[in-house]
Amino acid sequence: MTLEQWLPRFLLQRQPAAALLPPANAAVMLLLWPEQQQLQLLLTRRAMHLRHHPGQISFPGGRIETGETAVDAALRETEEEVGVSAATIKILGSLPAMSTSTGFVVSPWLGLLGEPPTLRLQTTEVAAAFSLPLSYALSNEYRKQRWFSQPYRQQQLHFLPFQDQLIWGATAAILHQLAEQIQAP
Repeated sequence: MTLEQWLPRFLLQRQPAAALLPPANAAVMLLLWPEQQQLQLLLTRRAMHLRHHPGQISFPGGRIETGETAVDAALRETEEEVGVSAATIKILGSLPAMSTSTGFVVSPWLGLLGEPPTLRLQTTEVAAAFSLPLSYALSNEYRKQRWFSQPYRQQQLHFLPFQDQLIWGATAAILHQLAEQIQAP
């Protein structure tokens, strides 16, 4: 899917006013750029020594600091974790905030670069980074869901295998949410 095909579908939800955003204590950036006739999406592998979610695939992002908006946090964390300047990112909009099983409320933001990024990883937090074709992430052929039973509740878990990586948990759920919004009639 090209940028011209994809963008009108997403821009149905422009940046909401800050007062209308649900409270969120974390924000992530879904960073896109055009490359080889398609859009790419940046994913990172968290460092193994981290206390929360070591080694898992994630988007750049983290906690929202006091006095900071969700989009500001997503931009700041992207710059800190992968070295992409906030000034080079065009914010396209946001997805609805989502609660995670670990107690976070995450606000996902979509940003667009004009060209492939030059990354500078903060190795204390990020072990590696890779690109995922957006068309792959949106394809029903590759996205998987399974129900997981816990005492007193059931939860749907999302998975997306890609090459030698397994994208799951909140990251896969956000990709599922993005696919649902873009593919909605």
